[in-house]
Amino acid sequence: MADSSPALLLNDEITDTGLNDAQAVSCIVVHPLVLLSILDHHTRRQDAAGRVIGTLLGRRDGEKVEVTNCFAVPHAERDEEVAIGKDFNRQMLALHYRANRNETVVGWYATAFPQPQAQGENSADPHSGNRCLANTSSLIHEFYTGECEDSAMDSPIHLVVDTSLVHDAISLKGYVSSAVTLNGEPLANMFHEVKLLLKSSESERIVMDEMIKAMGNASSPSAVTQSTLAQDGTEGEEKIAENINPLQVSLEKLLEMLDTASEYVGNVVNGKLTADDAVGNEIADTLSSIPRIRAEVFDKMFNESMQDMLMVSYLSNITRTQLKIADKLNQALDQEA
Repeated sequence: MADSSPALLLNDEITDTGLNDAQAVSCIVVHPLVLLSILDHHTRRQDAAGRVIGTLLGRRDGEKVEVTNCFAVPHAERDEEVAIGKDFNRQMLALHYRANRNETVVGWYATAFPQPQAQGENSADPHSGNRCLANTSSLIHEFYTGECEDSAMDSPIHLVVDTSLVHDAISLKGYVSSAVTLNGEPLANMFHEVKLLLKSSESERIVMDEMIKAMGNASSPSAVTQSTLAQDGTEGEEKIAENINPLQVSLEKLLEMLDTASEYVGNVVNGKLTADDAVGNEIADTLSSIPRIRAEVFDKMFNESMQDMLMVSYLSNITRTQLKIADKLNQALDQEA
């Protein structure tokens, strides 16, 4: 460990954080949307950027932190100095809270710093060739400690994504920190790795399945022929029906759950069942998360969105047709020449 490094890593093994029970976070649950957003941010980064950072959003339930969303935050690092887009972060949070008040700031993410492999270093080590923590990690962590003051988080979590693909894999690590003090003066943050899990909701699972299917079809030699047949005739109708089926199943399951909740509330009101405070709180939280929109306003928004989507589809088909015609004309002109 370098003396100039304010970011201290305990070890690479998942271990006890050493914090008291009231503050300990023993597990971090990450949704696929978060990982995809981080990878998209990394792909769009500037060429000179060593790593990217962003804000993690979610909720805390006891010793478990569930990360359900995130957004990128601009920053610049130079040696042991770092500049963070605080105004950008504040504006993004304000916009996010208008759409979803249940998700609060739980920490921050970063991609691992690339690091040249030292001579004689074991290339089979899955963590060689990158640094999970940098000298400026403590400074960024202190900023997010202030951002978590109004939430249920005693201390922010830190998610690190290794995008080097050295071993054909994307590794994730989750950390919590504790302060290192000397005579009451804070010196650094000690980062402890904690257990990390990937979890997908029903809607995320449907999307991930479709993405995997699309990747499999794209790698198939007959993918072009299948996509051509899907543009017209019964083949296309079957393909559309296949894509809609998971959505239909999800909607039917949602309607079934709503009927069950409605029947339960009716039985409690009629005195047939004894009220359960836990179930009542869950139903109240679910209803409070739904924005209050009048039926006619929702219908108008839905119809307008549908019209916009159909217009985009129509324009894309026209553009595709024009490109094909132009390609045919160019081929005819080349043959005459």
